[in-house]
Amino acid sequence: MNTTPQPDPRDRPARLTVGVVGAGRVGPALAASLQLAGHRPVAVSAVSDASRRRAGQMLPDVPVVPPAEVLERSELVLLTVPDDALPELVAGLAETGAVSPGQLLVHTSGRYGAKVLDPALRAGALPLALHPAMTFTGTPVDVQRLAGCSFGVTAPDELRLAAEALVIEMGGEPEWIAEENRPLYHAALALGANHLVTLVAQSLELLRTAGVGAPDRMLGPLLGAALDNALRSGDAALTGPVARGDAGTVAAHVAELRRHAPGTVAGYLAMARATADRALAHGLLKPELAEPLLGVLAGPSDAAGGTGDTPGDTT
Repeated sequence: MNTTPQPDPRDRPARLTVGVVGAGRVGPALAASLQLAGHRPVAVSAVSDASRRRAGQMLPDVPVVPPAEVLERSELVLLTVPDDALPELVAGLAETGAVSPGQLLVHTSGRYGAKVLDPALRAGALPLALHPAMTFTGTPVDVQRLAGCSFGVTAPDELRLAAEALVIEMGGEPEWIAEENRPLYHAALALGANHLVTLVAQSLELLRTAGVGAPDRMLGPLLGAALDNALRSGDAALTGPVARGDAGTVAAHVAELRRHAPGTVAGYLAMARATADRALAHGLLKPELAEPLLGVLAGPSDAAGGTGDTPGDTT
């Protein structure tokens, strides 16, 4: 066993002081991860009681101060606020002179690239967009989840290596996203991850209504296998009554959903139509079976049912 003393991360060269503007679920986790790499969190801004508690848990002993003071104390600043609040925050910080020349300014929005930081760039900041493709809980487990997590990286060409190096220090995998592709990139992630939660939650509710005592235990292996198959095989992994063209089964599903959960009908029909289109395009759904199926799916959705999504029978 190697008994040679290992260097303390804090003794590494070029370590940065780190500040966080917005102690939501993301910022404290990234700052804690950077701390493990030897950087030094020195300030965090937090407004709500929940964000203050989160900052205290994830970044103990780091003072909570106003955003302008976070920038004053920090060489690397994480702007981890909601997407819609980011442009106004950046403009305000630049207008008030809070931004320092040479300061690394990092936002974590999936929607925006580096151009949203242009007001800070004109003030001399170095703009980086580093978006972790991960859901966050606001607890220390998030730091562990960053290991191997992909980050959508956008930055000026001369800062690309610096941006990618920061991601690697947090344990992530940098994935370069062109500025003009950021909205599409973010839409793709939202389509898969955000809507998945809605689908699973509605499936759990329906199983409980059907009398299943442990719907989470039932769905876990099924959904895990479906996700693994989809990631490995794409559309070739499609299965279930829609892909098979079982119009009678799909009609029965719709009738039961109208009776027990009308709010899920519109989503079920929309997802089933999308599944049918993909199954047809990839030769999984026979054309002669598609016509009656599409006839069922063309039926009017429940006008009072909302726009929620629900999965069909995937077995």
